[in-house]
Amino acid sequence: MRDVAIIGVGDTRFGEIWDKSFREIGIEAGLKALEDANVGAEQIDALYVGNMSAGKFIDQEHVSALVADYAGLANQHPATFRLEGGGAGGGLALASAFMAVASGLWDVVVAGGAEKMTDVGEEEANRILSSTADQEWETVFGATHAALHAMVARRHMYDFGTTREQLAAVAVKNHRNGAKNPNAQYQRELTLEAVLEAPVVADPLGVLDCAPLSDGAAVVVLCPMDMARKFNDTPVRIVGLGVASDTIALHDRRDITTMDSTVVAGKRALHMAKVGTDEIQLAEVHDNYTISEILAIEDLRFVEKGKGGPATEEGVTELDGDIAVNPSGGLKARGQPVGATGIAQAVEVVRQLRGEADARQVDGAEVGLTHVQGGTGATAVVHVFRREN
Repeated sequence: MRDVAIIGVGDTRFGEIWDKSFREIGIEAGLKALEDANVGAEQIDALYVGNMSAGKFIDQEHVSALVADYAGLANQHPATFRLEGGGAGGGLALASAFMAVASGLWDVVVAGGAEKMTDVGEEEANRILSSTADQEWETVFGATHAALHAMVARRHMYDFGTTREQLAAVAVKNHRNGAKNPNAQYQRELTLEAVLEAPVVADPLGVLDCAPLSDGAAVVVLCPMDMARKFNDTPVRIVGLGVASDTIALHDRRDITTMDSTVVAGKRALHMAKVGTDEIQLAEVHDNYTISEILAIEDLRFVEKGKGGPATEEGVTELDGDIAVNPSGGLKARGQPVGATGIAQAVEVVRQLRGEADARQVDGAEVGLTHVQGGTGATAVVHVFRREN
């Protein structure tokens, strides 16, 4: 199996992008990534696109060929694929692109993700998001995405003593990081009081515990490590990959406060990378709700089970903490164009490992991790990255 490097990254701003279409934001991010990689369009062998639900959001299916077409690649006939796994689609696209290059099938492969979520009303968008849960046994009875995560939060509070203030501390930290990210949807800080006093969405989660609906796109370019420096002087190697699944409905889980898919995917990725959690300086994890980040840092074994709340409150996950979690601002502040999430995480980690993250730069970053999940944890994808000197 060949070693694989990321040689180019690109993204759009995240937010309510009403002046550009799905295809336009995808092309914008792609052109930035190709320019960063010093790769010509004629060198691309394949394209993997993460997208959750373009058919419902913009009435457009067949989006991988669409993006290739409007990027001017149609007459080159690259292989194109769309990956869907709820919120994990971007992570699955990156995993698939990695495997294609590692196997020797193709040399230059693009992995991207895009979503246009604000072209429909908020109620409809949330209904579409809730379709990543179990339709027959959860959403048909009125369980929204927020309500399901609220159940998890309430159980975590009961089992481990996690407080409302500790949940809010996740939002405060991530908005502080997002304020330093020029592409973030929310570039402003929050106070703890503002999060605690925000209107309730599903107790104990308020409006400011929830990631926003977003538009946006992100792209990375991959090639074999032994070719990487022909294109770029600062390649970042993907050293670990883990993918795992679980039951789609919460009521079938052995424990709703542990995402077993994350536990298993994390173990697989770290084993492949031959690194321990103590060697990772930064992580981009799935924080569509504040409880999600707390679960992620526990399930990835950055902190003990049940200690995610106190660790956040004590500053362990700050930019200058033991491990910087979501230096981009995460889904909470950077934004949540669902199909783009897993790729946007990789873009952030690559920039951090290159030392290009400006005001949010994590000092001495050499190894980073990304974690993305679909639904309430039925799918999880973890990647580990290392800077190549």
